Amino acid sequence: MTGLPRAALAMSKEAASAVLTPEPLAGLGRVCDLVADPVLDDFTTPEALDVLGEVEVLVTGWGCPPLDAAALAAAPRLRAVVHTAGSVHGHVTGACWDRGIKVASAASANALPVAEYAVSMILLTGKRVFEKAREYRVTRDRTDWLSTPSDVGNFGRTVGILSASLIGRRVIELLRPFDVRVLLHDPYVSDVDALALGVEPVGLGELFARGDVVSVHTPLLPETRGLVSRELLTSMRPDAVLINTARGAVVDQDALADVTVGGGIRAVLDVTDPEVLPCDHPLWTRENVLITPHLAGSQGNEWRRLADLAVAEVARWAAGEEFAHPVRRDRLGRSA
Repeated sequence: MTGLPRAALAMSKEAASAVLTPEPLAGLGRVCDLVADPVLDDFTTPEALDVLGEVEVLVTGWGCPPLDAAALAAAPRLRAVVHTAGSVHGHVTGACWDRGIKVASAASANALPVAEYAVSMILLTGKRVFEKAREYRVTRDRTDWLSTPSDVGNFGRTVGILSASLIGRRVIELLRPFDVRVLLHDPYVSDVDALALGVEPVGLGELFARGDVVSVHTPLLPETRGLVSRELLTSMRPDAVLINTARGAVVDQDALADVTVGGGIRAVLDVTDPEVLPCDHPLWTRENVLITPHLAGSQGNEWRRLADLAVAEVARWAAGEEFAHPVRRDRLGRSA
């Protein structure tokens, strides 16, 4: 016996291999008695049931099965879940909260690359980088830069942020060095708190009507499905930009396909609904729409942030301390 809490990995084998590389695995081994094999991607196998019978903390990730009543019945000693990704909606069930299991998530670490992507797109679209690069490839000739229209550039640009989520707040933070005006719509943020963030609180309609760019960071909830409606999209000023790094279903995509016809508003979509649009979807053919394959979130070397945060959280819990990044049941209804 090591005296350390017994822990196991619950995620797909691919996620474990990608996120928990040898160094963070070794880090976990120093702060808990880790069962590194098998990786639990099915809680019903005999091997999984043997592990669950002893485990006190589960380090979860993408592909973790639901921790429902049956799984918890097989894990009578389980007291904590530390998630190496963002949302825990897919595997932490009401049964976990009912039993008082503590939950932590690496959502804050995953928020940073998404925010970096959004800020990059805000700045690049302000300079018309994608259009100019496409034109340059065709003409192989530089246009007269002194004839650049006055609405090109980022000085004094108005950026609308839809939702002060973890990612929305990081975008606001990353925009502070730039000469832009930031608007925020979030019904859960008071005017006083918005001003403390350094942003101007506005209504939903005003956000879209005034924004040179609107960046969507609201979670997908029943009340936010289709929130970015045809009415809001048509209210945007010509050549304004919609950026969506949240969930595809937050935006009315049929309406977006219509309002982007003929060089209307522009859009940058890292998420769509479905995740890969049908090959004949009209958004694929819009020159003023850039679609990327859900790459804003942590990838490659960015997974190390998730792993390091998870190791630190397990260390805190093993030492009898509270999580630094807890997930609370009462906030799940308005989080991703």
